[in-house]
Amino acid sequence: MAYDVLYLSQDDVISLGIKMEEVINEVKIGLSFKGQGKVELPPKPGVHPRDDCYIHAMPCWVGGSVDAAGVKWVAGYPKNLEAGLPYNNGVFCLNDTETGVIKSIMDANWMTTWRTGAAAALGAKYFAPPDASAVSVIGLGTIGKIVLRAVKTLFPAVTQVKLYDPLEGQANKYVLEMSALFPDITFERASTMQEACDGSDIVTTNAPILEKPNRQLVRSWLKRDCLCISSDYDSTLHENVAGESVAFCCDDRGQYLWTQEKGIYFQKGYPKGSGIYADMGEICAGKREPIRTGLRVCVFMGIASHDVMVARLIYRKATEAKAGQWLKL
Repeated sequence: MAYDVLYLSQDDVISLGIKMEEVINEVKIGLSFKGQGKVELPPKPGVHPRDDCYIHAMPCWVGGSVDAAGVKWVAGYPKNLEAGLPYNNGVFCLNDTETGVIKSIMDANWMTTWRTGAAAALGAKYFAPPDASAVSVIGLGTIGKIVLRAVKTLFPAVTQVKLYDPLEGQANKYVLEMSALFPDITFERASTMQEACDGSDIVTTNAPILEKPNRQLVRSWLKRDCLCISSDYDSTLHENVAGESVAFCCDDRGQYLWTQEKGIYFQKGYPKGSGIYADMGEICAGKREPIRTGLRVCVFMGIASHDVMVARLIYRKATEAKAGQWLKL
């Protein structure tokens, strides 16, 4: 029996004008429910057709008063950047939790980018000093841009940003785009990763995720009181950064440990079960206290509760704006 499904392209989603504050709020709600045990969040099953590439399925149900479910089918191909294609791409299916039928099929690129930035901003909210003003951005692609945008949303005092990317010309493109958004920020192009890290309150890493990473960023490059936020698994932060932190936080404890047990990521010195201070569900639910001094590390893999919460927001805004196309499925 055919039924109607709302199809939303990337242009449809962008046209809704959703603000970063709204995305951060939705991601926080999802994390809080996760910390309360009201989220069903299995590990990401996936296939890996090429080296350093993945295609993952990310299902989730957020229960309680949210009661929303769906699945994202997303691919990450680092070499796409050289061909002018997106590193990440995918679609999201939002289901009706009462009947299981698909309510909407929507672009997942905008969603993935913005919720990744929102998660990083929440890490800063709970682990950075409120007056943090100096930020380092390592990796200046799409995620590097959105992470700064999200952090700046919660930390208006950020006025100094140091930049590093191994690709020639990336820094100039970054400054051109981001200075238009934030004319109060002074951008400093660094010639080395070490130079970019010097003196910053918050260091963010946003490189492609690799099976065999070259973890260049070491503890000695960071000041004593520093927050490192990784949006690239263990691709950049050396194990002596993760291992010597006074507080190591991940977005989901179960998913981090499952990924570690698979023997690919978070190997050779990254904290195991007892070395994890908290996950963000525990933090947002008030079960663990924030820590704002010493070396703190947040490693965010990207979890499906973020996607469900943002998809719910997109769907609501789209139906109000009469955006997208209704299709028979």
